[in-house]
Amino acid sequence: MVLIGIVGKTNVGKSTLFKALTLAEVEISNRIFTTINPNHGIGFVRTKCPEDKAGSKCNPNIGYCVDGWRFVPVELLDVAGLVPDAHKGKGLGLKFLDDLRQADVFIHVIDVSGSTNEHGEPVKPNSYDPANDIKFLEEEIGYWFLSLLKKNWAKFSREVEMMKKDLVDSLLKQFSGLKITEGQIKKALEATDLPKDKPSQWSDDDLKNFAFELRGLSKKMIIAANKIDIEGAEKNLERLRKEFPDYTIIPCSAESELALKEASKHGLIKYIPGNSSFEILQPEELSERQRRGLEIIRERVLDRFGSTGVQDVINKAMFDVLRYIIVYPVANINKLTDKKGRVLPDALLVPKGTRLKEFAAKIHSDMAEKFIGGIDFETKRKLGADYEVKNGDIIEILFGK
Repeated sequence: MVLIGIVGKTNVGKSTLFKALTLAEVEISNRIFTTINPNHGIGFVRTKCPEDKAGSKCNPNIGYCVDGWRFVPVELLDVAGLVPDAHKGKGLGLKFLDDLRQADVFIHVIDVSGSTNEHGEPVKPNSYDPANDIKFLEEEIGYWFLSLLKKNWAKFSREVEMMKKDLVDSLLKQFSGLKITEGQIKKALEATDLPKDKPSQWSDDDLKNFAFELRGLSKKMIIAANKIDIEGAEKNLERLRKEFPDYTIIPCSAESELALKEASKHGLIKYIPGNSSFEILQPEELSERQRRGLEIIRERVLDRFGSTGVQDVINKAMFDVLRYIIVYPVANINKLTDKKGRVLPDALLVPKGTRLKEFAAKIHSDMAEKFIGGIDFETKRKLGADYEVKNGDIIEILFGK
């Protein structure tokens, strides 16, 4: 399963965002380093369910579906907050960075209202520039990569040259455990244009450029501009989007999303994550304070931004940044059911570009070993092993006994 790391400075709302996505019980406060050990949980990406094509309600094995919206699970990791010079061991920096090794993508949570300073301490709104946080976290993770690269570099580079080892393969081993691919290392080498046969001649600047380039290729980020409901935050958001045009920056109110989900969980409102509105179901059960709180969320967040942003940020991390798609395998292509008669029971997240036989292997290894082909629901035509699966495809895998 894909792992999304929730990262950022302490006290900017990381754990609130994590709880809003998962409804897991985590400690939330404005104390420094509330999160020490990483919190693991399951969040959900949202997509339109193809159940209307089956003519009946779907029956998800995992995840859930409501009003035609399918929610597919992904794994989340909320780690200890960063402080400046974390890569040097300050705060909980080294622990934080080590916890992030297996993350495929980072959701970087910032306090876009500027009410948390560089040390994670509460300050007056708009008195701190959140642009500093975008820059500093990029640098911290980049310098972490650099420290891994420079570890035993003199010995490493000499061995590559003297024993004529493959540099790409050697670098893969140097960064083992970080989910870095051969293709990413090759792209980083091409982008930095460094001599592959003479790594011992790389300067300190060369090493830094390569490490930062590799970080950008292998650990991509999306920015969750949290606390957007605080006055002045929207102006900061507009400025950040101009200052960092290469970043995807999503306005968020994690507190609002959490409040809506808790109210929905207790049957007080009907709310589908990612929607621009909610419906009050039991007005008599709401106190005046709760009613006013919901109206503030409606006025300051939903009506202004179209959603709380929390569902948007996890969706964009998966679909836009990682470029994953959702494919639906079935056992009966006519009824869109599995062998037990359940309608569209599975929705699998796979990287864009996945071939059909690779997709079969993700369902079960036996399917790949005995693979014959597949049948596409829309066209009813037979598909071969090299067919590239598309987002929303419904496919029956054919395999021998």
